[in-house]
Amino acid sequence: MIFVFTGNGKGKTTAAIGQGIRAVGQGKRVLMIQFIKSKKWPTGEEKTIQSLEPKFQLIKGGEGFVGIMGDKLPREVHELAARETLKIAKNAIHSGEFDLIILDEVNVAISLNLIKLREVLEILKKAPSEVDLILTGRGAPKELIKIADLATECKEIKHPFKKGVLAKIGVEY
Repeated sequence: MIFVFTGNGKGKTTAAIGQGIRAVGQGKRVLMIQFIKSKKWPTGEEKTIQSLEPKFQLIKGGEGFVGIMGDKLPREVHELAARETLKIAKNAIHSGEFDLIILDEVNVAISLNLIKLREVLEILKKAPSEVDLILTGRGAPKELIKIADLATECKEIKHPFKKGVLAKIGVEY
């Protein structure tokens, strides 16, 4: 199955991790590949996933937020990281090692033109049917939603960031 968790509201990555924990609880092997988030920002979910290894594994392939949050890296660095992360994802999907693979923030990598939608679609079309895939991130292209078996939109109604409250440890990361 292909799942898409998208929308401008909070909860996409959290939902994907919850699905991963559910899978692990049923004896499945899970890999989460993060396209934007980097090793420079340790997160609560990272620490928890590490405690579930080897059943639940995490690869942080990104170089951080692109053009925001003080990012000063050249765009080419982000593009290279996203392309390399997509190669890792493709290999993992065909490795036979995992039952569920989460492509976290892949929709953002596509919308920022760090990777090409057509490449992602090609990988999804050739994915073995026994591997479930979750694609997260705001701005999911309609082409991904069309091929998804399940698509959920997280809609922001209210968020403390709008009042100037910065990201809170244990809530946003």
